[in-house]
Amino acid sequence: MTVALLSADPLLEAVPHATLILDTAEDSVVCANQLARRLLAEMPETEFRFAPHIAGNFEGFLVFLDEVDHRGQAWRRDIPLQDRDGLALHCELRGRPLGKSPHLIMLTLIDLNEMARHDQIAEAGEVQRLGLLEWQRAQAFFTELERQNQLILNAAGEGIYGVNADGKTTFVNRAAREMLGWSAEDLLGRDIHSMIHHHHLNGEFYPAHDCPIYQSFRFEQVNRIEDEVFWRKDGKPIRVEYVSTPIYDQNVLAGAVVIFRDITERKENERRLHNAMEEVQALRERLEQENAYLQETIASERAHHDIIGGSPAVLQLLSKIDLVAGTEASVLISGEAGTGKALVASAIHKGSARRRRSLIHFKCSAVTSDAIEAELFGQIRGAFPGALRDKPGVLELAHNGTLFLDDVDELPLNLQGRLLHALQERTVTRLGDARARDIDLRVIAASRRNLETLVRKGAFREELLMFLNVFPIACLPLRDRREDIPALAAHFLSLSCKRLNIKPPIISNLSMEKLLAYDWPGNVRELQNVIDRGSIISTGGKLQIDLAVTPPRDTNAAATVLSEAEMDAAQRNNLLSALRRTKGKVAGNDGAADLLGVQPTTLYSRIKKWQITADEWQ
Repeated sequence: MTVALLSADPLLEAVPHATLILDTAEDSVVCANQLARRLLAEMPETEFRFAPHIAGNFEGFLVFLDEVDHRGQAWRRDIPLQDRDGLALHCELRGRPLGKSPHLIMLTLIDLNEMARHDQIAEAGEVQRLGLLEWQRAQAFFTELERQNQLILNAAGEGIYGVNADGKTTFVNRAAREMLGWSAEDLLGRDIHSMIHHHHLNGEFYPAHDCPIYQSFRFEQVNRIEDEVFWRKDGKPIRVEYVSTPIYDQNVLAGAVVIFRDITERKENERRLHNAMEEVQALRERLEQENAYLQETIASERAHHDIIGGSPAVLQLLSKIDLVAGTEASVLISGEAGTGKALVASAIHKGSARRRRSLIHFKCSAVTSDAIEAELFGQIRGAFPGALRDKPGVLELAHNGTLFLDDVDELPLNLQGRLLHALQERTVTRLGDARARDIDLRVIAASRRNLETLVRKGAFREELLMFLNVFPIACLPLRDRREDIPALAAHFLSLSCKRLNIKPPIISNLSMEKLLAYDWPGNVRELQNVIDRGSIISTGGKLQIDLAVTPPRDTNAAATVLSEAEMDAAQRNNLLSALRRTKGKVAGNDGAADLLGVQPTTLYSRIKKWQITADEWQ
């Protein structure tokens, strides 16, 4: 191919302009006529490259080559050239493909200085032919036309600018200059894409051949773009929407006109509104869930909110609470049902730095095994059948607060590992979601069973026990601290009567003896129930204690059945025991009627009925 082209040198010599054949793949000048060699100051019959003669705007030269390849021909005047000695050349560059080779093009270099001289001579001759008056008339007409067009363009509120087929700016209206910060002198005759449209908002380079504006005059199509960015002179981006429309001059594509609008404020408002709506939605869901948990807590809360008692066990418990409350340590509370484990957890939370946020009480034994995972970790809509909306779990609800895991020994073994991972990593992932959410919470756990025994049986993870059992607290049963019963009973009685709006009855010595003698398998909770029941049934100003003590049932013996006569005899003996204890006193404080919980008139009737004499009880 090179030999064939060299043999075509005489044809190149016949071209009246500087012309050369360029291999774009190798940047090698295959052959050139003498005009080209003289223009570029290259030695005769020597090989040379074309790239060193490009003094600037190399990107424009690449676009020029792309246009030659696409359209079959192209010309540019904005690519500065230089000769071998570095002297600047002002040339128009014309190109067309040569044959079927994808890499060979014929470049024609037209010396614009020489063309300018020719134009001056031609214009002088034209002026002489038409006459000076006709020339002035034409100048006035076009000046007025341009002025009217500029008035219309500058009156528009949208930014408007035009580009020719080479991407050079032909006009810019006032609104465009104000929005972009560029003057008309900055933009006219320049490649406007490289000045205002060179990068995407994320910093990625925006090639001109991908630009919809460039495509308008390349593929002759109208492009409407709703969200892109133009770059101001000060380097700041503005969000714009624009329409790029090709324009024609006598059915010949001349370029494109661009009408754009600054939508930066609108997009920012949309972003703020979107973020605000997301935040409101998240807060609404969180508050709804917190409210549900708080309402549940209020409904099941004990009547008292402070730890009552002065026994050594209670004093030691209060001391431990004071020690651990101000720390971030995990606490494991152990004890029988009804011993006040939830009350201890609440006291620790109230004494901590997290007291302004919620204490989320999650009772592991109150949720089915199928639902407990979603309750703990949350869910997104569609995570499983029945998941109709996004819902945060208790781990997420306790963020910046305290999570109280009551009956943690009831937590399924298969979820203990995931719970431990969430607590250690301080992140939670909702069911069906791939995004982990940061959490910052303190954990307080409570158990009715010995977790170490469960660990040995394989029913509880040892790692989770080690995480929870940083600071253990044991709540003693009420039977092991009976000295607290009087204070607790008085406290419960006051609250119950206030709730019922009645005058508090007196707790007699006999009633207190009954309370102290009972073993309280239900602990403090059972004591409160007994006091509440007594405040309802009591009459005569004294608290009636109704303790349904059931003796152990002998499954091997038949139930004893008493006759009516035997029942009367048992009641008569019981009345005699009461009279012996009160030394015959029937009415008044500490009388037999008070001891038996009946009216004195009723007791007198029974004494008369059973013919009880003083000799029998003395």
